Amino acid sequence: MKLLLADDHTLFRDALVQYISRSDIKAEISVAKDLNEVIDILEQDSKQDLIILDLRMPGMHGLNGFKLIREKYAEIPTALMSGVAEEEDVKESFELGAVGYFPKTMSGKALLQAIKLVLTGERFMPLDHSSNKVMPSYYDDGDYKKSKNVFGYGMASNSQDMASYKLTPREREVLGYLAQGASNKEIANDLGLQVVTVKLHVRGICRKLDVKNRTQAALKAGEMGAVAPAERAH
Repeated sequence: MKLLLADDHTLFRDALVQYISRSDIKAEISVAKDLNEVIDILEQDSKQDLIILDLRMPGMHGLNGFKLIREKYAEIPTALMSGVAEEEDVKESFELGAVGYFPKTMSGKALLQAIKLVLTGERFMPLDHSSNKVMPSYYDDGDYKKSKNVFGYGMASNSQDMASYKLTPREREVLGYLAQGASNKEIANDLGLQVVTVKLHVRGICRKLDVKNRTQAALKAGEMGAVAPAERAH
């Protein structure tokens, strides 16, 4: 099985690759940081079982990049992911043939389940189970629900898991940014902190989570469903 994962946030991309590699999905994973690299990879090897594209990475220009991939490689199942699940984007992507739309606010476990789902030939859409409408950026807990061969799933951070690590409110906030692939400078700018202060928070987070580096911290954050504020979602 071959999977092509494209995202310009190196930290998020590497963490997701590690998470998939540790799962029971036995796949050869190729990675790209923009649409041009995606096209280069596909020109060399179009025998992919699934393509996952970050909607807002360089070269995508909204759904235009997705349309291009669908036109050239319509036979390859292709899904989108983004920090924000805008209802219009989700609906249009499915009209264009997407097999899934994965909000980055999903927990690592939920995202893995969604990927497994589309690999079986189903489609995945983030749904509000009470109304069957596309959900906004952040979610409540829920279960898979089938509707016209489209599954929806509600996501939220696991507050019990988070509490067990005794992170401070600021550390939780920084961890959410790490899960989204933000750099120390980006975190500092958003939170009004000095870069050195962010580094200290990252060091404290790694110690409390018992991980060696920020990539492993981001991976663990994904498992716990840690998310960054909506305005930082990418």
